Amino acid sequence: MSGEQKKSLSKGGEKELTLEEQQAKIKEVRRSVGDFPEKMIAFSSDASVLRYLRTRNWNVKKATKMLKETLKWRSNYKPEEIRWEDIAHEAETGKIYRTDYIDKHGRTALVMRPSRLNSKSTKGQINYLVYCMENAILNLPPDQEQMVWLIDFEGFNLTHISVKLTKETAHVLQDHYPERLGVAILYNPPKFFEPFFTVVKPFLEPKTYNKVKFVYSDDLTSQKIMEDLFDINQLEPAFGGKGISAGFEITKYAERMKEDDEKVSSFWERANTLPQAVSAVTASLDSVALSGSDSSDSEQKEDLVSSETEQVEGLISAEEPPRNLSNNGHDKMM
Repeated sequence: MSGEQKKSLSKGGEKELTLEEQQAKIKEVRRSVGDFPEKMIAFSSDASVLRYLRTRNWNVKKATKMLKETLKWRSNYKPEEIRWEDIAHEAETGKIYRTDYIDKHGRTALVMRPSRLNSKSTKGQINYLVYCMENAILNLPPDQEQMVWLIDFEGFNLTHISVKLTKETAHVLQDHYPERLGVAILYNPPKFFEPFFTVVKPFLEPKTYNKVKFVYSDDLTSQKIMEDLFDINQLEPAFGGKGISAGFEITKYAERMKEDDEKVSSFWERANTLPQAVSAVTASLDSVALSGSDSSDSEQKEDLVSSETEQVEGLISAEEPPRNLSNNGHDKMM
C-alpha cells in the first residue's frame, strides 16, 4: 500500500493518522468497552467507533467514556422505540421536520422553526428532537453519515429564547450523535440573536461551533452558502430556493413518518447482525494504558455557562455586533 493510500488526511486540526493507526484505535475502544449489548452491536462498527474517536480527537479513553455513556443512554431512553403517535402532538406546528429533498452531498435535511414552539415541556421537545434525529439517520444513503440543519428564524422573538432547551439540544446532539451534524444554517436570525449565541457558545464543542453558518437573504455572499449546498430548484422558497415544496403539512408528513416507523425494526435487525459490527476482533489486543481526564469537556463548560446565562438580557440590549458569516467509507449504523 502506498503512502498516499495509507494516510488519512487531517481535518480542521485533527491528528493525522494512518489507516492502520485508526484501526488500532478502533480496536482499543472496542476492547475498553467490552461486550456490547445485543441490541447495540451496531455501535461496535468501524464507522460508529470512528465518530466517537474523531469527536474526541483520537483520545481512546475519552472516546470510550463517551461511547459507554451513549450505550447507557440508549438503553434507558430507547430512542429506537419512539413512534409517531408518541410525539405527534409535538410535531403539529412543523417546528422540526425532515424535508423531501437532500443537499448536494446526499445529506438528509431537518428544518427547524423555533418560533413555532407549541410546548413548554423541555422533555417533550427533546423527545421529538431525538425522534427526528433517528428518522434522519434512517433515511441517510449508504455512503453518507451526516445531516444538515436548516434553522429558520422567521417570526422569532425574545419569548422564544430558552437557554435550557439550547443546552439540552447541544447535549443530545454532541454527546449521543457525534459527527452526525454536517452543517447548521441559521437563516435570517434577528439582531438580538447573535449576542445570545455568544452566551450559549460555551455549550458547543469547537467542531460543532465551526459547523454553524449565519445566512441572510439580503446578503449575496452568505446566500451563496445555500447555492453551494443545495440545488436551488429543489430548495423550498423559505430558504431562498425555487422548489415547489410546500414545506410542512401535518397530514402528509404524518403518513411519511408512519411509513418510516415500519422500517425501524428491520433497520436495527440488519445493523446489529452485520459482520463488521462484531466486536470479537479485539480479543487478541494487548492491554494498553489509557490516558486522559475522566471529566468530560461538557461538565467543565456547564459552570461557565451558568454564570453567563444571567447576562443574556444585558447582551441582547447591547450594541449589535457585526454579522458573522462563520465559518468515507461508511455504514448507516448509529
